[in-house]
Amino acid sequence: MKRELGSLATHRAYLGKPPREGSTEPFPMSPAKIFAAQVAGLSRRLAAIRCRDVVIGLSGGLDSTLALLVADSAFDRLGMDRRGIHAITMPGFGTSGRTKGNAALLCEGLGLEMETIPISAAVKRHLKDIGHDGRTQDVTYENAQARMRTMILMDKANMTGGIVVGTGDLSEIALGWCTYNGDHMSMFGVNSGVPKTAVRRVCTWLAKSSLARAGRDKAAEAVLDIVATPVSPELRKGQVTEDAIGPYELHDFFLWNFIVNEMGPKRIASEAASYFEGRYGRDEIRKTLDTFFRRFFTQAFKRNCAPDGVRVFPFDLSPHGWWIPSDLGIVRLHG
Repeated sequence: MKRELGSLATHRAYLGKPPREGSTEPFPMSPAKIFAAQVAGLSRRLAAIRCRDVVIGLSGGLDSTLALLVADSAFDRLGMDRRGIHAITMPGFGTSGRTKGNAALLCEGLGLEMETIPISAAVKRHLKDIGHDGRTQDVTYENAQARMRTMILMDKANMTGGIVVGTGDLSEIALGWCTYNGDHMSMFGVNSGVPKTAVRRVCTWLAKSSLARAGRDKAAEAVLDIVATPVSPELRKGQVTEDAIGPYELHDFFLWNFIVNEMGPKRIASEAASYFEGRYGRDEIRKTLDTFFRRFFTQAFKRNCAPDGVRVFPFDLSPHGWWIPSDLGIVRLHG
């Protein structure tokens, strides 16, 4: 029975028990400690496999920015040549001038070379080859871009003898907000233990502390503007993630209290209404909570075949951590 339900088998809400009496504040850890854990994790992996090259898809967004900054610090920690950090930007149909410009400014500020490989022509050809009209902006139109980028990164890793460092964060992994066998895949997920709200905190802290102290003003400028940019996969023009799935700070609150405090949906909604009073109404909380649970259960198949990553907080969403079977379906929870 336990194996059939995975970690849910002992969850207090599933068993009809009251939740744990812990703090509802989600992911309470200083940015310095989060970043140190990420750098230590990547450094250990690179040393263990004797790898001196990493490939990172740099979008000019939050997650890839943090992944690049982690790699930069890991290479310094290991005393490795920073020319082994291969930052590749791959503009597509929805890429904005703001994100493209910030990616370039970040690399310039860090003293790293950035390679640009446009994907639009290759994706159009691929869509034509499979019989897609190339104009309908459906899931195929979007996912083809994500998978094209992953193929480029994987092949570049083969060329350099390196590994692809994944950029996806814990919030995206929980919600399955990624393209299966696209940005879902890498050789090591350096952000996989860090939720989106914490990614934002760490990037802000880095821009105002270590980057500023090191005189990397251009990098700090880029990072702060990246933090201020609405989160988007930019697979089509004007796409904003939180317009589609709801605010990440709500999702991160739900995730923490569901797994760490073992609350059921009703208790989570009640606690969220109190915690976010004056910021989010009960209707928005309930709507976003419905999205959270629906996606958390139905997207488990992505988590169950994801790459290794760094555990930063008391849990991770992997087959070796907190997991549920891919075919479990949505389960009724008490409370």
